[in-house]
Amino acid sequence: MQIGEIMNSGVLWGFCLVVVAIVIFQGIVFIRSAFQVRESVGMTEKEAKSAMKTGAIAAIGPSLGNIIIAVSLMTLIGNPLTMMRSAIIGSSATESLGAQMASSAYGTELGAENFGPEAFTTIAWTLCIGGTGWLIVTLFFTKSLGTFQKKITAKKNGTKKMVIISTAAMLGAFGYFAANEAVKSSGHTVVIVTSILITILTLLAANKLRQNWLKEWALGFAIIGGLTVGYFIG
Repeated sequence: MQIGEIMNSGVLWGFCLVVVAIVIFQGIVFIRSAFQVRESVGMTEKEAKSAMKTGAIAAIGPSLGNIIIAVSLMTLIGNPLTMMRSAIIGSSATESLGAQMASSAYGTELGAENFGPEAFTTIAWTLCIGGTGWLIVTLFFTKSLGTFQKKITAKKNGTKKMVIISTAAMLGAFGYFAANEAVKSSGHTVVIVTSILITILTLLAANKLRQNWLKEWALGFAIIGGLTVGYFIG
């Protein structure tokens, strides 16, 4: 059997679809649980649906980048494994880097003539074992983070401090990714600045016009605006 047939075999499709189905099931369970406990955190049903809609829109941007990388990765390690790893990790770029490192460690390269079943198996094991780090951190530190949150909110002005910490963490994370892209070229910087301005203007318009739905679509407008500017200056 050729390597291409192995990478896209029916057996592999079957196992990968089972894993993807589990991921989808987990997502449904999380959404259902979030709606059930919304009242305990002071959220109305309308606010919960709005948060879910905002999250769905926010996922569009990262998904577009993942799709582009995933398409190129499919030709190298097959459709089932790419689909499964992207569904679990959510970052095709990470999986692409892992596949390259695994193939190099085996002594070959992705798409090379000597790329055989053994190299493909090495990649599959590397990607799967590499992903366990996320699960280990979640398993051992989720409870500690919850305890840390309770200690902060129990103090005077604790809730406000928790909001500041959460906001600072998000700003730091997004700032890190934006800064990494901004230093690549002036075009990258223009796209980032454009997206920021669109977001600010949309939020200002939402407050002035009292149209909360605009806030939900602010990120979507920023993504579309950034993509449009990037297309014309790229």
